[in-house]
Formats: sequence, C-alpha cells, structure tokens
Amino acid sequence: MDRTGRRIRALALISVASTYLLIVLGSTVRVSDSGMGCSSWPLCNGRVGPIDHLHPLLEQSHRYLAAIVTITIIALVALTWRGDARVRHVRTYSLASLGVVAVQIVLGAITVLSDNAPATVAAHLVVGLLFLAIVTVSAVASFIEPATSWRRFHGDRLAWASVGGLFGVLVSGSIVVDGGAERACRSWPACLSSPSPTRLVALQYAHRSLVLLAVVLVVVYFARLWRDRRSSHRVVAAGLVLVAVQVAVGAFDAVLGAPAALADLHLALATALWALTVASLARVALAPSALEFATTR
Repeated sequence: MDRTGRRIRALALISVASTYLLIVLGSTVRVSDSGMGCSSWPLCNGRVGPIDHLHPLLEQSHRYLAAIVTITIIALVALTWRGDARVRHVRTYSLASLGVVAVQIVLGAITVLSDNAPATVAAHLVVGLLFLAIVTVSAVASFIEPATSWRRFHGDRLAWASVGGLFGVLVSGSIVVDGGAERACRSWPACLSSPSPTRLVALQYAHRSLVLLAVVLVVVYFARLWRDRRSSHRVVAAGLVLVAVQVAVGAFDAVLGAPAALADLHLALATALWALTVASLARVALAPSALEFATTR
C-alpha cells in the first residue's frame, strides 16, 4: 500500500467516524429541543461563535461538525481523483458521497428555515443515513484491492433485506418521534391500556412491527455470516450484541417514557448497527471473490 492509498484509507475512516458522530449529535439536538437554538443559517442568530447557551451551542456544534465532514469528503474526492486506476473503485463512492452531502446541506438549511417542520427533519435523517451508508462502503472499498468484481455491487437477498429492514426501523423511529408518539405506549412489547390517541398508538405498533421483522432478518443474516470463512467473527459478534442491547434499550425507552438521554442512546445504537450491517454487506459484496461466490450459490 503506497502513501496515497494509506491517506485514502485514513480519510475514509475519518469520514465514517465523523458522519456517525454527526448523526448522533443531530439526535441530541432533536431530543433536547435544540433544533431551533439557531433561528438563522449558516450563522447562529447572526453569530459565528462562541455560543453561551446550551441550545444554540448544540445546534451550532452540529453545523461545525457537518463542515468538518464536508471538508473530509472533498479531500477524499481530491485524493482519489489524483490517484491512479488502483483507487478508481473508491473514487466512485466518494463522488457519490459528495453529491449526497450537498443535498444534506440544502436539507439542513431548509429544516432551519422551515422551523424544524417534521417532514424536513425526517428527510434530513433519511439522507444522513444514506450518506453514512455510502461513506461506509467507501471505507470498506479502500481496504479491498481492485478487481473485475468491482464492475458490479453483488449481494444476496437476505443481506439486502436486512439492510432494508434496518433502514425501515430508523425511518419509522424518526416518524414516531416527529409525530409525537414516542410516549404513546408506556409498556413493551404491546401497548396495554394506553390513553394515547389511536393514531399515535398505531405509529408505535408500526415501528415495533418493523423492529421485529428487522431483528429476525439481521440475526439470521449475521448467523449465516458466522459460517462464512470470509467474515470476521468479531464483527458478527459485535452485530449480534448490538441487536440485543438495542432491543433492551428500546424496551426501557418505551417503559420509561422516552427520556432524552435514553432516546439519544437508542438512535446511536441503531445507527451503529446500520453502519455495521452495511459494512458487512459491502465486505462480502465487494470482495474480489464476490463473482465466484455469487455464481456458486
């Protein structure tokens, strides 16, 4: 691995870590009702900083971290663009991430200017999750030598279903929060004698049903990866542990009435599981032997 390749790997890993922190910080902004801590954009109430109150500080810190992520992605694109054919596969995903981050910046501005309208907040999270998936794939790609299998992104139905199930869980969870249904059911797993309106209870049931489906898919997927000699048992074990902890945190979050710290942890764990599952899919799907693996199944 030459110096350029090492730099690409470092930037790709930094982009994943910073993007994950950006999503978690965005969750903190939301659950602490700091979304309108800054009523203007890109400056915070006409100021660059420092901010001397909690809500503006959280919101502006989120923006500063978004700027760091953007700079990292631009640097990654520049580095892969100057590189030779050996980094062409990383270049494709880094360019895609640059396009998505541009959309995300626009959505962030619209979210502030629309006074945190639920639809824009949900869209902001959805695009953020897609962005995390792309930078995760870029990071995985930077550790795999280029081969003819890079012409296509392979993956079986179970793997894609697991990723899709987790995406549905995260989106439905956002809808639960934005729809004001996070405290609609103070029991788990069923809503027992809830005084909340039927619509809010229905949102909770829809989210929990998707959680059940996604948990089954992800557990079966990781169990199969455990038998695959190309997969890391540590990664698979980490994924299964994340599933178990996430379900437990979700149960406590519901029973305790969704306290802000627990709700934040709930999204942080779900986002970590999302990134890990995407990385596991990418590792198998983008491996040089993916063509042979796909044709022999």
